Amino acid sequence: MKVGEETNAEPQSASEDAGLETAEATAGDNAEGQETPEGANALERQLEEQRKLADEQYQRYLRTQADFDNFRRRSRQEKEDFAKYASGKLIEQLLPIVDNFERALSASKDNKDYEALQKGVDMIYRQLDQVLVQEGLQPIESVGQPFNPEYHQAIMQVESDEHEEGIVLEEMQKGYKLKDKVLRVAMVKVSG
Repeated sequence: MKVGEETNAEPQSASEDAGLETAEATAGDNAEGQETPEGANALERQLEEQRKLADEQYQRYLRTQADFDNFRRRSRQEKEDFAKYASGKLIEQLLPIVDNFERALSASKDNKDYEALQKGVDMIYRQLDQVLVQEGLQPIESVGQPFNPEYHQAIMQVESDEHEEGIVLEEMQKGYKLKDKVLRVAMVKVSG
C-alpha cells in the first residue's frame, strides 16, 4: 500500500481483536484434544469400566489357573491310586483259587488218597486258567509253527528229516500274550 492511498477496510477496535483471538484460541485448544469437563468425566468413567473389566478377567484367570492346578493334582493322585490298586480285581478273583489250594493241601495231610488230590489240583488249575483267560491271557501256540522271534526264543536247534528248517519241534516253556502284547516268549526247540 502506498502512502496516502485509502483502504476500503474498516479499522477494528481493540476489544474486537481480543475477542477474536480468544475464540480462536478456544477453538484451537478443543481441536488439539482438550476436553470439556463433561468429556473428561465420560473418559474417566470409561477408563474405570475398563479397569473393572480387566480386574474381573484377571480374577477369572486366577480361578481357572487354580482349577487347572487342582485338576492336575487330582489326576496325578488318581493315576497313583490306579497303579497301586490295579491288580485288586484280579487278586479278588484269585482268592477262591488260593482257598481251594489250602483245602487241597489240608485234605492231603489227613488223607493219603493221591488220586483225589490229583483231581482236586486239576480242578484248581482249570479254575485258575479260566480266570486268566477272562483277563485276556492267551498261550502262544508254538509246536509245528514256523519260528518267529517275536513269539519264540530258540534254546536248541536239532537236525530233523521230518520237518523243514525253522519249524518249532518242542516247547520247553510256554509263552503267553495278554490281549495283543507278548508277556513272555516261548522257549522252544527248533529244527535245523
